[in-house]
Amino acid sequence: MATAMSSMQPHFEQMLSALRTRVDDRLDQRLPPCPAHDLIGLAMRDGTLAPGKRIRPLLLLLALQDLQQEQTVDAALDLACALEMVHAASLFLDDMPCMDNAELRRGRPTIHLQFGEDIAVLSSVALLSHAFSIAASAEGIGDSLRNHLVRLLAQATGAQGLVRGQYHDLREGHRVRPLEAIAHTNRLKTCPLFTAALGFAALLGAADVSRTCHLNGFATELGLAFQLLDDLADGLTPQQTGKDTGKDRGKSTVVALLGPEAAHQHLEEHLARAEQHLIDTGLGGGYLAQLLEYCCARPY
Repeated sequence: MATAMSSMQPHFEQMLSALRTRVDDRLDQRLPPCPAHDLIGLAMRDGTLAPGKRIRPLLLLLALQDLQQEQTVDAALDLACALEMVHAASLFLDDMPCMDNAELRRGRPTIHLQFGEDIAVLSSVALLSHAFSIAASAEGIGDSLRNHLVRLLAQATGAQGLVRGQYHDLREGHRVRPLEAIAHTNRLKTCPLFTAALGFAALLGAADVSRTCHLNGFATELGLAFQLLDDLADGLTPQQTGKDTGKDRGKSTVVALLGPEAAHQHLEEHLARAEQHLIDTGLGGGYLAQLLEYCCARPY
């Protein structure tokens, strides 16, 4: 597998670059224009358009290609942008002094440091609202299907998704916890937008129950792997990661509980299970499998 991947890597990297460009161009078009004095609009644009991996949009767009739904990629671009906007809005809040108290994000000062805490909160709410507006008005998708997509995004974002994950991390993260409790928090705070992206693809691609289940399983395992990569990266430098490091000191993470070597083993297990989900649904040699290896080889 590694040899085959090495031969495909340059082409795959070019394709990812082209897809990121399409996403960034559409984000630029779909974010509201703003005059220089509109701090909320400026914060929305700055935080969303800052250079990033765009993993959540890529998951959706690559899954559609794996599902042989290339004709839906154009229609899905707005949904991909909605996912990225929700992700960016969540980072505005995560970085606030009352939460993670971060100073650096994507190689830039965090939104509250650039614009003030009041603007960070207001622009996050505005960005979330705008994301749902974009998802609810995506063209080329039937009304009933679009309703399902918006509901899926709401579930990923709300009290049983990102919000609950951040709550668990803030209230439970500094207590000694067993491994399953840590994993439960990680599933809530990292996986929801991954599962939403693959859920979007399953709905747009009219996937059957079995395939939808495996795509969800893939997204969950990938999300847990990403959180472990993030926890392991906390021991690196901000120059390497583009964001604050050392923020996990005193927190109950998998790395703190088991040590880096065992955490790496858990990471490999999540990646293996993610790959197996793709194999079981007949997508083992597709773009999602390549993305899995590509991202974990370049976690920052």
